[in-house]
Parts: sequence; structure tokens; C-alpha cells
Amino acid sequence: MSFFLNLYRKVLNLPLSLLVKSRPIPTDPIQELDLNLDQPFVYVLPYTSQTDLLILQKNCEALNLPDPLQSNEIQGKSLPRYVFLDEGRRFFKSKGAKSETESVFYQYLDLNRQDDALNIQVLPVSVLWGRAPGKEKGLPVLRLLGPFQRLVTMLWFGRDNFVRFSQAVSLRYMIETHGADEKLAQKLARVAKMHFAKQRYSATGPQLPDRQAMFNKLLQSPAILAAIEDEAKKPKSSQEKARKEAEKILNEIAAHVRHDSLRTADRVLSWLWNKLYQGINVQYAERVRKLALEGHELVYVPCHRSHMDYLLLSYILYHQGLVPPHIAAGINLNFWPAGPMFRSWGAFFIRRTFKGNRLYSTIFREYLAELFYRGYSVEYFIEGGRSRTGRLLEPKTGMMSMTLQALQRGLKRPITLVPVYIGYEHVLEVDTYAKELRGAEKEKENAGLVLRVIKKLRNLGQGYVNFGEPILLNHYLNQHYPEWKEPVEEGARPKWLNEAVESVSKQVMININNAAAINAKNLIGSVLLASRQRSLSQEQLLEQVESYVQFFQNVPYTADITLPRESAEEMLEHVLTLPRSGVMSEKDSFGEIIRLERQSAVLMTYYRNNIQHLFVLPSLVASIVLHHEAVSKDLILQSVTRIYPFLKAELFIHFAESDIREQVEAILTEFTRQNLMKNESEMFVMNKHRLRTLQLHASAVRELLQRYYISLSILMARPMISRNTLEKESRSIAQRLSVLHGINAPEFFDKALFSTFSHSLKAQGYFDEEGNALSEKVESIQMLLTGLISLDVRHTIQEAVLKLEEELEEVPEQ
Repeated sequence: MSFFLNLYRKVLNLPLSLLVKSRPIPTDPIQELDLNLDQPFVYVLPYTSQTDLLILQKNCEALNLPDPLQSNEIQGKSLPRYVFLDEGRRFFKSKGAKSETESVFYQYLDLNRQDDALNIQVLPVSVLWGRAPGKEKGLPVLRLLGPFQRLVTMLWFGRDNFVRFSQAVSLRYMIETHGADEKLAQKLARVAKMHFAKQRYSATGPQLPDRQAMFNKLLQSPAILAAIEDEAKKPKSSQEKARKEAEKILNEIAAHVRHDSLRTADRVLSWLWNKLYQGINVQYAERVRKLALEGHELVYVPCHRSHMDYLLLSYILYHQGLVPPHIAAGINLNFWPAGPMFRSWGAFFIRRTFKGNRLYSTIFREYLAELFYRGYSVEYFIEGGRSRTGRLLEPKTGMMSMTLQALQRGLKRPITLVPVYIGYEHVLEVDTYAKELRGAEKEKENAGLVLRVIKKLRNLGQGYVNFGEPILLNHYLNQHYPEWKEPVEEGARPKWLNEAVESVSKQVMININNAAAINAKNLIGSVLLASRQRSLSQEQLLEQVESYVQFFQNVPYTADITLPRESAEEMLEHVLTLPRSGVMSEKDSFGEIIRLERQSAVLMTYYRNNIQHLFVLPSLVASIVLHHEAVSKDLILQSVTRIYPFLKAELFIHFAESDIREQVEAILTEFTRQNLMKNESEMFVMNKHRLRTLQLHASAVRELLQRYYISLSILMARPMISRNTLEKESRSIAQRLSVLHGINAPEFFDKALFSTFSHSLKAQGYFDEEGNALSEKVESIQMLLTGLISLDVRHTIQEAVLKLEEELEEVPEQ
């Protein structure tokens, strides 16, 4: 039998090598699953298949894992390194495959019991041929396991083959927890079988809906019937017209997912990413796979940098063995041919505003709740649109509100929010963003625009997708808003809802920033922009890059941020080779100078802003030491504590105010270790020999403090000014300052940031109940900032405030 089996495997290897291109999930199981190569492995496959076994062998060879076809030699005993759970349909049958598996498990358990140093790892592995979930009222998805069916499967799904490695189970742990009798072997087999069922579901998802049947169900829901009734009462309307309008809205909104379209998208996007980027770096996907296996309803909430985000995240999830989500896309993307294509990939379309349209808002809310009810994962961009500055925007909370309301209605599965950081070394639309920020009108999305973008296809460096710390929504609400489970009257809005929506939305933004990816371009760009002339000697630039890397290694912002693995020299070489990076190298008689082209400075601020939140706290500490030359730790702490709430609100920084002392002490310790300053009896003195490095550290917070100083100066001059006028006039002065002092950052005069600052002032008690500024308190923080802002910038601001005061006196505020 062994001879014929080996012959069969040799024959089978030929079509496998020609027809099958398999991909492992995860791509590096040894590291991601923390596998111990010094201990024996036992691979567990769900059903008997020589084809799957050979594919597993090929993947193990590529991943430096033990060969499954080799035996484990333990204590003079030779045991197979693989087992099948179920017999399945196959050519070479051996009766009682399940009992054979239990027998092998028992023997391994017995060996573990005899040797305390032994810890055999049971590694579940499934080979996925295609990912079609099937359709409601459609034919069942066939599991083609026979040899001839396998040939058909290879032809049809050979390029859609994944080998999914799961978390290993320690037999040592099982023995210590449950004992080592024969029932444990049976339990292992039973648990593994359940695991594979869950794994299959997490990879394929629920059946695709019968679209018309879903529409009929929704149109009979009490909420939509009431909205139709209300619509029918409007002038020139009727019950029939209102129902037709409801059907039209559903057709406009609803996705129409087709698995064959997803398979086509996989091939197109594989080509696209290879054409556009040198690589896509993915981190922390295992935490999402774990949630999917545990049966969570996943809601992906990524930041929004580019239209590529929609495609990239779905592609990454598919290749991580997860179901691509239903994606809330702006109605502006529903143009031919993109609209129908995106709809078939899972996009459902949303209008920019629902205001005043009860029928539309009701239908959309009910459709979203139905997606959750049916178990589909969902994705939406909480910022509402793409960031034109590279910073996170204030969250738009409509979708989050509907998510919480759907949860309150009662779902079988817990909802978990998955914040996702997406970053690029080059964003395709960045040139367009720069034009829009200079006042150009946003170009409407259309097929011509897509073709123009495709013509620009070129090497754009690296892309980054980091899955942030998930927020288990049920747990979060239980902890912070326990009243959420209390019943409410039909149509009533719960009292806790608004506050909970704001709170959860802010936490999502914080968790996105907590998973930021530092890369060669945004790091070197940050260093060059820190220099007023946007140029540095190569030695100084490399020294500064190394200083930042050491800082984040020794004082990590969070455990989830990712750092470049390359040296500072390798990072610089990479950025210099990127097309249109704007970073140039020039030589003079003293050495090499690295500079950022003037026209590229505005574009580079976009990439700097992706990670600006990581720098501001150490930058503030450096700025305080720099401007005082010698300063006590207590004064540093007092100053940081006063300013930090504004930075936290603007940049979604995660540190609680109670953590500031510990964080500042860690920053001072690291700056001292790097010899940028000296600790002389709790007085911190800058090291003049490393002055330039400390100055570059300090510059990251410079423009933020200047903006704060503008608004505070206006408030000092006009304490009774309205907040709307304050924001407007602050922006005008900021625009003037940017021209006179060469400030390139487009967000420097962003109205939204001045609005955030005025809200923070109110939250921190800088206004009285009538909305007038408390002059004494405002003056205190203004004086603190005075010591941190250069004299020439302060003079420009004060001069502009005086002119503004004269204008306001001539025209009293209404």
C-alpha cells in the first residue's frame, strides 16, 4: 500500500506544480504563531486528502517548517507527523480514519506524560480551495474531494488556494489541565473538528443573500412601512409612489456581491499592487483572525487616505483568510463602470447627507442592521471623507450611531470594532489634495479620472496596513454605559446614545493612531521639514533619524506602532530612489547635503502628518528645555500638563492626563541618555554640543503652539468675541503668518483645527457661562506659550491682532 501511495503522490505532484499556486496564512507562521521549532509538531488536517497533504508539504518547505511526510522520532518511537480528522471521499481509503487519529493523539499524549521536557505542538492546518460561501436558495457549495473532482478543482481554484495555519495547541498544557486519559484524545479530535468548522465560516462568511428576497423583507419592516406611510402623505405623493421610491433607494444603496467578481478582483488587485508598490506590510492581522474564529461581528473602521483604501483593505483581508467586508462607499463612486464593479465586490452606497429625508435615513439604517443580523462584516470610514492633510479628521458619528442602535436591537453575535491604520509612502491623489487646499474645486469622480490615475502607475514605495486594538462594543458599553441594555420606547432615542457614540468614535481614532506605521519617507520627511530651510547635511539628517528610532525603541508610543527595520542610511537611499519624493542629494566642498524641493514641501507635510502625533509630546519637552536653557523637572511637568489637553484633543493622543508625569520622566531619561541634555540635580540643561539635534526634536510642536498662540492673543484682546468669529479671525492671521514665515503645512490655517481648539478651551474652562473668555486664565496659558514661540513670530501675530482689534472696533460685533 505504501508503494502505491508514494507513487500516487509522485503522479499528483505534477498537476499540482503546474496548476496550483498556494499562499500561506499567515505568511510567517513561525513568528506570528510563536511556534517552537525545538519541539515536535503534529499537523492536523480536517479530512483525508493526499492533495491537501502535498500542498501542505510544499508550504512547510517554503516556510522552514518540519516536513509533514517525515515521521517524528521520539523516545525510540516513530509516529506520523500528520493526522486526518475525517475520512472524507478519497481514492485510497483506510477505514476508521477518525479512530486512527485518536490512537495517534493518545500515543503522543502518553509520550508527553512520560517526559516532562517534551511539549508536542498540535498544529491545525486547513487547505482552502476557493472561498465561495454559496447563495440563499442556490445550489450548495460542493466539497470536491475525489481524485477526478480534485483535478477539476485544481483547474478552477488552483490560483485561489490558501493554506491556513492556526494557533498550535500544547499537549503539555492539555495534560496539565485535563489529564492524560483516552477521553482527552477524543476531546482533542472533537475540538479540532469544531475549530475547522469555525475556520471555514470565518474564511467564507455567511451565504450571499437573495437580493430581491432581502428587499422584500426590508420593505415589510415596521420602521420602513411607517416611513413609506409618512412619505405618502407629502404633496404629489401616494402610497404607490412612496413604495417605488423606497425600492429605488434600496437599489441605490444595496451591495450585490458576487464571488466570481471577488476572484477576478483578487487577480486585478494583485497585478495593481505589484505595479504600484514595492510591498504591502501587514501587522496584527492575527488578532482579527482570532475574533472571526470566536464568532464576532466585525466592523472595520480604517482611516481614509485614498480611494485605494477600499480596495487595499478588502484585498488584505481576503489574503488573511477573512471575508471581505460590505463597504460603505460614498455615492460619488457610483459611476460607470466603477459603481457596478465596486457593488459586486461588496460596496453599498451612502449619500453625503440624510438631513430631512426620513425615508432614506430609515431605509439605510434598516439595511445596515440587516447586514449585522445576517452576520456580514462591515467597513466604513469614520472620517466621512479622505483626509487632505494626512491627519485624522474629526469623526463623523452617523454610522457609529447606527451601529450602536443595531446592537441595542439585539444581535446573536457580539459586535467588535477593528480600527485600521492605513499608510502609504505615496498617495495617488496627493497632488490633487494640494490643489484643493490651495482653493481648487474638487474634481468629480469619473471614468476619465480613473484612467488618468492608471496612466500614472509607477513605483510608489511601500504600503502599510496595521490592525489596531479592537474595541469589543458589548464590553465597552457594559463598562461605561451599563444602562444601554435597558429597553426604550419604539422610536425613542436613548439618553446614553449620543455620549456613547462620541466616546466610542474618539476611542476608534485613538486606536488608529496607536497603530501608526513609521516608514522611511514619513520619518525622513519629518526631519527635513523640521529644518526651516528644509535641508540638512547628510550627517545631521542621519543622526536625527537614528535619534528618533532610538527614542521610539526606548520610549514606545504604544506597543502597536511599527518602526522601520532598515538602518538610517538604507532609509535615506530608499527615499532618494522614490519617484517624485522631492528629496534631493547635492554635494559641495564640505560634503553631501540632503534637501527637500520647495514645491514638494507641501506634499511632504501630508506624510509627516500621518505620524505627527507620535512626536509632539517629546517635542514639547525638548522645546521647553531649549527655550529655558536650564529648567526644573517640576516646571517642565507643569508646562506640559497645561498644554497637553489641547494636543490630546487635536491629535487623538492616547495618554491619560494622569499618565503625563510618567511619560515626561521617560522622555527626559531618554533625552539624557542620548546626551541631548544633562540632568544636574533635577535641573535639565541642554547640551550645546548636541543643540541642533534638540532643536530638530523641538520643531515638531512649533506650528501647533503658534496656532494656539494666535487664538489666545485674539481672546486677550477681545474676551467677548464669539467662538465663530474667533475661529474665522484665527484662520486669517494664520494665513498671513504662513506667508510671512514660510510655513508650508496646509493644515496650519485649517478652520476645523481652530474649531477643535476653541472646543478644547471651552472643555478646559477658559470661557464663562455666557461664552466670554476668562482673561486671567487665558493670559496664564498665553504667557506660557510666549516663552516657547520665537520673537519674530510673536511680533507678526501681535501686529495682526492689533489691526484686527481696530477693525472690530470700527464694526461692532453683532
